Amino acid sequence: MKGQDIEALGIPSGKAVQMAQKTIGKALKSGMTLTDFQETLKKIAVNPLEWVEDSLFEDIAKVCLQKVATFEERENPAPWRQWGEDLDAGSITQMENACRLPISEAGALMPDAHLGYGLPIGGVLATEGAVIPYAVGMDIACRMKLSVFDYPVESLEIAHADLCKVLERETAFGVGRGFQRIPDHKVMSEDWGITEVTRKAKKKAHNQLGSSGSGNHFVEFGPITLEKEDLGLRPGTYLAVMSHSGSRGAGSDVASFYSKLAKELHPELPKDLQNLSWLDLDSSEGQEYWAAMELMGRYAAANHDIIHWNISRALRSQVIAQVENHHNFAWKETHFGKEVIVHRKGATPAGAGVLGVIPGSMASPAYVVRGRGSHEAMDSASHGAGRVMSRKQASKVLSWPEIRQKLQDAGVHLLSAGLDEAPDVYKDIEVVMEQQKDLVEPIARFEPRIVKMAPPGRSGGVKT
Repeated sequence: MKGQDIEALGIPSGKAVQMAQKTIGKALKSGMTLTDFQETLKKIAVNPLEWVEDSLFEDIAKVCLQKVATFEERENPAPWRQWGEDLDAGSITQMENACRLPISEAGALMPDAHLGYGLPIGGVLATEGAVIPYAVGMDIACRMKLSVFDYPVESLEIAHADLCKVLERETAFGVGRGFQRIPDHKVMSEDWGITEVTRKAKKKAHNQLGSSGSGNHFVEFGPITLEKEDLGLRPGTYLAVMSHSGSRGAGSDVASFYSKLAKELHPELPKDLQNLSWLDLDSSEGQEYWAAMELMGRYAAANHDIIHWNISRALRSQVIAQVENHHNFAWKETHFGKEVIVHRKGATPAGAGVLGVIPGSMASPAYVVRGRGSHEAMDSASHGAGRVMSRKQASKVLSWPEIRQKLQDAGVHLLSAGLDEAPDVYKDIEVVMEQQKDLVEPIARFEPRIVKMAPPGRSGGVKT
């Protein structure tokens, strides 16, 4: 077929026509007639999206999709507000970009905000009828959990070595890391076949059940102090464990697949907005991602369940209070008088009365908070202190002798961690908490004393 004949069927000139000419031979060999081939090209020209997964015509369809799709941003950017001062310029630019999307309703930037992929970490974005995989994050359902035990807080001093052994024995950290004796949890009995991605990731998820990743994931022992009666506890100081981890390799697989798919479905987005590609919730792709995201949420919660249950068992102690929350997730909520999708990428849910945990660094306090329900923040708060130094920069300017001295001065025993998680790479948590006092009310203060994170260079393996 001549190029002009293919163009007459609606296929745009250029690359798409060339691909169509190269595909004719394959189509005829597959059993199609020339008429069938021509009719298929007409269909692709009208609705290329329906053909992007067809093994024979996907390349033509993708080029056609690029030609027909045009980006139309909001006439006026969606309103947004920031909490805190001296936020890095990159995070502000990312929030401004997110508010240009036609699906965006409102945004908020928390005082721990810093540069991320698409949406900044510490960014909150409400959209209508769509979910943005990169605005949820790569570690779907990364979350915090804090358990208070009926165990003597004095054990941090008189049984320090025993508590260190408990953390070393009952936790596993690092990319691909898991336990030789795989624990059990009801989440593995759920339907992991809801998407092809989760079906393929189930074995990996089972092997990593109860473990933690690298980077800023941790498990810590320390005292928690309540000045007033709350959490079902009297005022006083108790022994607590706090953990930070997410959905491990399975969550990464889900995030990677659907982020790439969203980009393919939105070739019209300019380069600076491509990581904000979305999935319509009324589409099969959007429904698949939502189901997979929620499963990853339950899986991440299961990881924390096992960590805290194992520690409780090792201590032969009962949990007398618990607080936990996601901070990389999307929720269907009502704001501005309508249902919207609220993405909290590195942000803590803080609706009126909602409990959450906001950590600082390995040498600074964490706070159990109660949300105040800020309308402008869309019921959100920071998820931590926020980085002020990149991992690469930390490895260049920091040294272990200096960091160990700071930890010793703070009364912290570090079992393992990378230099890129040193206290110096984070903002002052007290300043951050002051900057969001209209978003949350602190009700308890946790002080890290024994800290376990992924050792430097930990890239995988099985813990015996």
